[in-house]
Formats: sequence, C-alpha cells, structure tokens
Amino acid sequence: MNAAPNFDGLARIYRWLEFATFGPALWRCRCSFLEEVRDCRRALVLGDGDGRFTARLLETNPDVRIDAVDASPAMLRALVKQAGTNSDRVCTCCADVREHQFTGTTYDLVVTHFFLDCLTTGEVAALVRQLKGCLSPHAYWLISEFAVPQGMFGVMIARPLVSALYWMFRGLTGLRVSSLPQYKQTLGEIGFKYKQNKSFLDGLLAAELWSAESISCYNHVKIASQRD
Repeated sequence: MNAAPNFDGLARIYRWLEFATFGPALWRCRCSFLEEVRDCRRALVLGDGDGRFTARLLETNPDVRIDAVDASPAMLRALVKQAGTNSDRVCTCCADVREHQFTGTTYDLVVTHFFLDCLTTGEVAALVRQLKGCLSPHAYWLISEFAVPQGMFGVMIARPLVSALYWMFRGLTGLRVSSLPQYKQTLGEIGFKYKQNKSFLDGLLAAELWSAESISCYNHVKIASQRD
C-alpha cells in the first residue's frame, strides 16, 4: 500500500486553488443534494479538504452530527475552523481511510466529495464493503467526482485535464493514484442504488446521490432466512 498523500501544504490555499482552476463549479457540485439529506442525523464525511462542505451541512441541518475523517491534520484543523460555532457537532479523526476501522457508529449519510479519486478501484471497493455494515436502513451516500464523459469533449478535453490534475497533485502531495476509480460499478455490485445525478462543466464534474436501501433490504431478507 502506498503512503497516503500529504495535503497539509494545501490547507491554506485549497479554496483559492480550486476557484482559480474551476471557479464555483466544484462548490456547486458538492452542494447539489443538500436538500435531499436534510433529515439525516449522523454523517460520516471523508476527505472534505478545508471543510467548507462540512460547515454548510452543519448550517443547513441543525440536528446532524458529523464524524470527519482525513489523513491531513492541517485540513482537519481548517475543517474545525470552518465549522465555527457548530464545531461542537463535529468529531474529527486523523487517519488513512484505507486502514481505519469504522465501527461502533451507525450512519445515515456518507459524504465523499472529490475524495474517491485519491483511491484505486480496489481501495474504493474495500472501503464500501466496510462501510455498508455501518449504515442505517435508509442511508444516503453523497459523491462529487471528476468524470470523463463520452464523445469528443471527453477525449479532447476531459481526459487530458484529469491526467494533468493527477500529475499536479502527485507533485504537490505525493498522490500515487493516476486514474479515476470505477466506483459506480463497485457501489452497484455491492448493492447501493443510484438515485440522482447532476453534471457540471459539460460532464467533467458529477454530483451523485446513492441509497443503501437495497442493501438493507437484502440484509433483512438474509437474516430472516437464517432464522427460518
């Protein structure tokens, strides 16, 4: 297993680096389904960078409590600062999610905004398999990611741009991953249901809402059959 990338050096400039490259598009992507998760009460937020989404989630949902996991201590400090007066509803954990054990808490929301692209397809699969046992029957999974759409735009613009971003973050953080993971296939195979999606910048950015309901139904049937 490669060492986790080090995002500490980007904590102070993350917001401005993002805006300089993509304007407000990444932020709009993150916030696409805030209304749909307004009733969630226990959220697991993985790799939220400087914590702007965590702060917005806390503002729009006054009852939610958040566990935030990130391998960067500097990013976690920025996240707590962003949370402001709502920081008492945030519990942070500095850990590599590939090694962290998610036990003891049941979540009704998982958030991974521009985070899964730091993992390989195999690492995403291992993470999803572990988290599926920590979810409530009607849990949601919010995802924002880069994508390479079909057609000329994907071939001529999106694919080279994504490759350039990986090259840039390898230099800035030591990120060893070099291609987008096949997370959709993984989530579908494990039993998550694809609910909604929105695209930005001609399909370069994708916001997605997944549900764990089908997993819960399967587990319920499995337990019932075992009892019989």
